[in-house]
Amino acid sequence: MDEILISEPMPIPKDVPTLLIVSPEDVEYVWEEVKPLIDKALAYAEGELLSEDVLNKIFEERQTLWVGMKDGEIFCSGVTEVITYPRKKVLRVITFATKSGHDYKHWKDFEEVIEGFAVRRGCSALEAWTRKGLAKKLNWDNEYSVITKDIKSKWQ
Repeated sequence: MDEILISEPMPIPKDVPTLLIVSPEDVEYVWEEVKPLIDKALAYAEGELLSEDVLNKIFEERQTLWVGMKDGEIFCSGVTEVITYPRKKVLRVITFATKSGHDYKHWKDFEEVIEGFAVRRGCSALEAWTRKGLAKKLNWDNEYSVITKDIKSKWQ
């Protein structure tokens, strides 16, 4: 299990966007507000996960829930997971969505926080399965595409 660093609580500036990790013990206080954001992001997936699966993984401490706060309100939410490949470890962004759909400019403010989180867990990279347009907007390298073919209906 990863060692968790605990520091004294600091006041959160109301007018500055701030990214926070929600501990599994505190998820119940924000879940009703972040679930629609997780569902919004998962709507672009291929059915690999539902929000209740994400919730279970958060409780199992296999995924991490993040919330973006501004003016005392949650305005975005994301979920990450450490993925261990045979030769490297990465932090995968599972979901990221904003309430407005337009506050992605804050991602750049938050990216350094997420990178620091990843490095402290031994990760050498961030990865996300995303549409090409978002990869370009975020200024990330589009290394390869994940393509899918539904075969369930053909073979049943």
